[in-house]
Amino acid sequence: MQSLSLAHQSTRRLRFVSPDFRGLDSYELTHALKTELEAKTVRMNAKLGSLILMFEEPVDAAQIKERLLRFNLDAYRVCDTELNACFHDTQEPPSMRGIARASSALLFQPFIPQPNLKLAISALASLPLLQKGVQELFSEGLTSKVLEAMAVSVSLARGDYSAANGTNVMLEIGEYIEESMVQKSDDLIKELAKPNVDEAWVEVEVDGTVTQKRLPTEQIKIGDIVIVGAGDTVPVDGHIVDGTASINQVSMTGEAEPVRKERGHRVISGTVVEAGRIRIWAEHVGSDTATERIKHYIKSSLDEKSAIGLKATRLADKLVPITLGLAGLSYAIRRDMASVAAVLQADYSCALKLATPVAFKNSLSIAGREGVLIKGAKALEQLSHVDTFVFDKTGTLTRGELEVVGIHSFSSQWSEEAILNLTASAEEHYFHPVAEAVVKAAKERGFVHMHHEEVEFIVAHGVKTQINGKEVIIGSRHFLEDDEQVSFEGHQAMIDRCMQDGKILLYIAYDKKLLGTIGMMDRVRENAKNALAMLRRLGAKELVMLTGDVQEKADVLAQELGIDTVYAKLMPTDKSRIVESLKQSGKTVAFVGDGINDAPALMNAHVGISMYKGADIAKATADISLLKDDIEAVVDAKILANKTMERIHANFNATVGINSVILAGAATGLLSPIATAILHNGTTIGLLLNSMQKIKRRVSADS
Repeated sequence: MQSLSLAHQSTRRLRFVSPDFRGLDSYELTHALKTELEAKTVRMNAKLGSLILMFEEPVDAAQIKERLLRFNLDAYRVCDTELNACFHDTQEPPSMRGIARASSALLFQPFIPQPNLKLAISALASLPLLQKGVQELFSEGLTSKVLEAMAVSVSLARGDYSAANGTNVMLEIGEYIEESMVQKSDDLIKELAKPNVDEAWVEVEVDGTVTQKRLPTEQIKIGDIVIVGAGDTVPVDGHIVDGTASINQVSMTGEAEPVRKERGHRVISGTVVEAGRIRIWAEHVGSDTATERIKHYIKSSLDEKSAIGLKATRLADKLVPITLGLAGLSYAIRRDMASVAAVLQADYSCALKLATPVAFKNSLSIAGREGVLIKGAKALEQLSHVDTFVFDKTGTLTRGELEVVGIHSFSSQWSEEAILNLTASAEEHYFHPVAEAVVKAAKERGFVHMHHEEVEFIVAHGVKTQINGKEVIIGSRHFLEDDEQVSFEGHQAMIDRCMQDGKILLYIAYDKKLLGTIGMMDRVRENAKNALAMLRRLGAKELVMLTGDVQEKADVLAQELGIDTVYAKLMPTDKSRIVESLKQSGKTVAFVGDGINDAPALMNAHVGISMYKGADIAKATADISLLKDDIEAVVDAKILANKTMERIHANFNATVGINSVILAGAATGLLSPIATAILHNGTTIGLLLNSMQKIKRRVSADS
């Protein structure tokens, strides 16, 4: 670290500043500093180069400074080794100064009579290129930049200043366009990493009175009530406990139209309230929010190297000595330094090394905008090779949302609607799937709230309350029958019929008597069959479903959806074993799941894909995370992967073919140094433009 100074100090807060902090801001870094320095919170300002540390107890500032000086910051700089460049928020935009300098020398050189002055002006204009060439020669050996510097040097030595300056102009133009393309590609990806919300309104208790206070977002804790109004960005992931709002979710889910959200609905950080005002119960805060996790994944993806990217880099490096050797051979045969300068221009490296990563980055940004977060080029490339898709049934092929499909009353005094209203009145205070399904069904049927006493929630069992002085018990059969001694006598036949239909039953007791049941089911996604058919058209040779259902029920669903292989009555630990077995048989496997118990299978598959409503651990371990609740997003990702690889292979072949022709023309004297520079850089720019083209994704199952 060059320098580090303590800018401010209080009992439990330290602020350090250092130029080395500039451009550094990642989840990995702040987490590592938090662990290393035993800090409560870590906040870094990448633009100002400052670091703020908060501690639970008073600390020794000198000791913290000493530990910071020993900390390896370089390990947390996000770089793309394929482009040999680092990407930071403070990165300067591409400059046209080089083009202006080289163009001025080319324009005015013919009008200068003194040869020495011509040489001086031309050499000065080419100096940055020559310096880079010398630096790379000693640091990296023979590279494309070394060959370009040699080409200009040969022209300067021959006194062909027009060729030297003309070549320099073309190289500067090409470099400017390449830098612009790369930066544009990175900016597209970084659009997903929305800036943090610094402060938010939070309900706090002061002297026994609940009031609102504006707090830094890093101080928000799980369980806090956060207030968000029109025009504000949601700073946490959580559930709405009060209020209604129109929320723009385009940055996170790809939905163009604002979505109405009200009590009980889930909201995610990074979305914007366009109208209304809501109170949110904070479920995920700080670095655990969706926005922060996405930023972490995106920054990590910038440093991903694909297999084909490595292949392109290795090939480009191998071809540099061949180009140099051909230049020597051309001089030995023709004794013409002009052809040497021309040959040195026609190198493969630029197009080979740049077009591939730009194509990947373009596709990653397209996917992100469409609601599919692909964590790096490796995942995209691997997905293009997938021939076997394995789906966990619940929450993947089905919606993962319970829906009320039947109500049975065991009392002539209670109608189905009354039982539903009774249950919803007690359950509306909770956010678990069963409660949400009941409340939703009640609202759809004209919910009439029944006054009740305080509700007692018994974890994994159900709820209890009082209505009209009589006890209401709602929950599982075990809870009612075994724990609360509610008799089920006389109702078993009806219960058995419901269970055979595949319904999940919620039991309701009133005054210690079984009042009725509410049957719920998890519906198959409407577009699941179409999505699977499209995957088959895109190269999937086998579609597999994993479920804990009985074999007969699983087979019916598999036949309905067109699935090839079914594994039923599975335990959670079986999923990863099946994925491994498919891999061992030589198949390239993608696993699509959403649950906590899916994490091992997601990690074990060649490509793990987590659903939008999946568990956090599933999203963290997956290679691809869906940002919208649509199974056809898996199809979009597969189309994007296939077409990206087709484009990369086309660019690869075009680079080798076109540059080989240019190289042959230069070696035989058919092309001058300027003509070679124009054709070579024009090819590179054309391939970069092709890499940046939008890819059409969605196709029809019958097209």
